[in-house]
Amino acid sequence: METHTQKFKFRLGLFVLGGFTLFVLAVFIIGKQKQLFNPVFRLTSTFNNVSGLQIGNNVRFSGITVGTVDNIQIINDSSVRVNMIVKKDVWQFIKSDCTVKIGSEGIIGDRLIIITQGGSDAPLAKDGQQLASSEPLETDAIMSSLQVTAKNAEVISLQLAEIMVKVNKGKGTLGRLIQDETIAENLNQTIVNLKTSSKGLDENMKAAKHNFLFKGYFDKKAKAAKEKKEAKINAEKEGK
Repeated sequence: METHTQKFKFRLGLFVLGGFTLFVLAVFIIGKQKQLFNPVFRLTSTFNNVSGLQIGNNVRFSGITVGTVDNIQIINDSSVRVNMIVKKDVWQFIKSDCTVKIGSEGIIGDRLIIITQGGSDAPLAKDGQQLASSEPLETDAIMSSLQVTAKNAEVISLQLAEIMVKVNKGKGTLGRLIQDETIAENLNQTIVNLKTSSKGLDENMKAAKHNFLFKGYFDKKAKAAKEKKEAKINAEKEGK
């Protein structure tokens, strides 16, 4: 006599199959993260502060993801060692003088390791070699700087608003100049007077040219200008 129905056996089979699928998927994901299916080599570096870096975060070189963070270990009260696993097919580009720094995916994204390019004449990095590091800029410091900038911009905006209100009310030199019609008319009259004075000066100069006392002076000046022009023309002809 069967103790289990066909329906129960079918459900049990689905459960086993689902569990096996999840197991294979987990192995694949973990293996891909740990680069278990690709040949790799290891690098290491030390920092004073890893700024939220976690195991499994990406390692990038020239903007391309080439590995992952394998382990983070505190050495002492001022040093933290970061171990990285990197794809072996990029080994030929990783030089011994490359430096390592901690960046992020965007402004507030996950932390990652960035390997900078080394010199063309430098030897290749060895497996397990420790690369020099540069300390990351803290996000808190950036946000604090942005807050100061925003406060300064707010103060400047308020001051500009106050100035515009005073100008619109006719206060201050600029406000009176814009709002006071008398000042505007006086300014226009001043410009008209300047134009009139300039016109009168031109007429006086023309009269002086025809006056026998100044005629010789202006004739000599015109003659000198003519001779200079002729000399320039002759020089250009000789040059040709």
